[in-house]
Order: sequence, then C-alpha cells, then structure tokens
Amino acid sequence: MLVACAVLSTGHAQLVPGTMDVHWNSGSEDCVNNPQPAIQVHRYNPQTFILRQNPCATYEAPFLYLLVGKNRALLIDTGAVADAKAMPLAEKVISLLPGGEPRLPLMVVHTHGHLDHRSGDEQFRSLPNVEVVAADLESVKSRLGIADWPDGIGQIDLGDRVIDVIPTPGHHRAHVAYYDRQTGLFFSGDFLLPGRLLIEDREAALASARRVAAFIAERPISHVLGAHVELSESGDVFWGSTWHPRERPLQLARKDLLALPEIVNGFNGFYSRRGIYVLMNQNRILLLLGVGALLLLGTVVWLIRALWRRLRRGVSHGV
Repeated sequence: MLVACAVLSTGHAQLVPGTMDVHWNSGSEDCVNNPQPAIQVHRYNPQTFILRQNPCATYEAPFLYLLVGKNRALLIDTGAVADAKAMPLAEKVISLLPGGEPRLPLMVVHTHGHLDHRSGDEQFRSLPNVEVVAADLESVKSRLGIADWPDGIGQIDLGDRVIDVIPTPGHHRAHVAYYDRQTGLFFSGDFLLPGRLLIEDREAALASARRVAAFIAERPISHVLGAHVELSESGDVFWGSTWHPRERPLQLARKDLLALPEIVNGFNGFYSRRGIYVLMNQNRILLLLGVGALLLLGTVVWLIRALWRRLRRGVSHGV
C-alpha cells in the first residue's frame, strides 16, 4: 500500500510516496538443489529501488539502496559478494538507471566499511561516469562534506533530491546514516535494524542515537530501512543461515529511532535483548570466550598432568 505523505511542519514539502508491499525471497535450506536468483529488486517508487542479495548468495543477505535524482544517482552499499558472475550487482544497478546517453552519473557510497557493505565496489570502479567513495573515515568526511565529525551533517545533491548524511559511529568508527528529504526514508545501515545491534563503542553509539533523535525531531520519516533483517516474526535469529522463513518486515518507524537512546543507554556492554533487538559487543564476547577457552584448556592440561603423575607413582610403587 502507498505510504501516506507525512508533514511535520510547514517548513517541509510533502513527501514523495512509495510502497513497501513486497515479500522478500527467503533463500533456501538447500541452495545447491534449489538455486535462487542472486538479487531481488523492489521498486519503492520510480526513482527509488531496494535491492537485496539473496541469503543463498550470502547469509548476510544485505539490503542496498539506489536513489535516482535529476542529475545523478546514489547507491548506498555494494553488499557482501565481490564476484560479478555470482552477483551481477553493477549490471543490475546500471540497468535500473534512466536510459539514454550520456548515462546518468552514479555515486557509490557506504553506511560503513565492513566487508558485507563494500565487497561489490570493484564491480563499479572501472565503469564510466561512476564514482566510488572509499569507506574510511577521512574519505567519508572529505567527500561527503562532514567537516565537524561526528556533529556535522553532510549533504549529497542528486538534482532536485538532497540526501543528508548523519554520522552514526558506534557500530563502526566511520558509520553514517542517510536521510532522503524527498521520500522521508532513513537509511540506517547497521546502526538500527531488526536483529543484532553490534556495538563496538557504547558511548559513541549512545551519542549517535541521541544525535539522530535530535535530527529527526522536526523531520518527517516514512520508513527506517536498515541493512539486514535477522529475525523471524517469532523472534528467532537467522545468524549464519541461508534460509529465512517467516522473516519479519525490513522497515522500522520513526518511534523506533526515537526509542533507541534509551535502549542503548541500558546496554550492559556485553549482551542484552530488548524487543526485536539483540545488543552485543562482539569483541568483548569473543575475548570472554577466548579467556574461557584458555581456562578450560589449562584445566584439562592440569588434570592430564595430575593423572599422569598419579599413574607414574602407581607404577613406581608397583615395582
């Protein structure tokens, strides 16, 4: 169904509507004998496309976003698969751009630098009229116009369509979110999604959540669209699976962004679960597991040595 045009103040024009009436491909339990199309494309409206890499191609199953303006187009993230034969991402994206020559220029950006968001970059680098912005912090700051990191806001003008770039470090030091003034769509990457919120820096994540809440205070939000869906409708986590049955919807709402500061503030720094979110500090959990494994190994070695000494004493006394 079409999204109703929302206006929160007279200072904002009406939003261009779109539709989230889509069923995402669930992948398969047996991808070898039940092959799946590599990419699914949903047309939100004639200038906005949501692309999803199939769970059979990558268990990350990331969502990518193509926004078309009057003068150029913007692709947010390139996904988790580099091989153009297995994942013909560039070919698909170019086919979605308006026809005619010269072709509309394309700018490729990222929410952050983790490999499941930039592995497809190489497919675009050699193409004409395509700019790939690196995902490191200095490139993000300089190319996206964020001089005052993380408190400044960058802008990307696509021609009659301006995209705001909001620093959201916490999951990754150079993480950004994107806000489309034309549609009211907020592209949150791994900052907010239905599933695992992997928090590398709690204080940075909390500051980002508060910054975003302040940013949207007087701005209309139609949907919040993250980079993954990792939960079923019953709350089961799909981590590492090529099969996503009964997946919950991708889209979140304005209220979810506004509730995030309280949720992050209550995070214990290791692991907690709040509703549809699983908050984790993966590095600390891995460190804790590593220490536990070392302690277990040490205990096993001590027991073996103690048993060996006891056996030797028994043999010695028997002689």
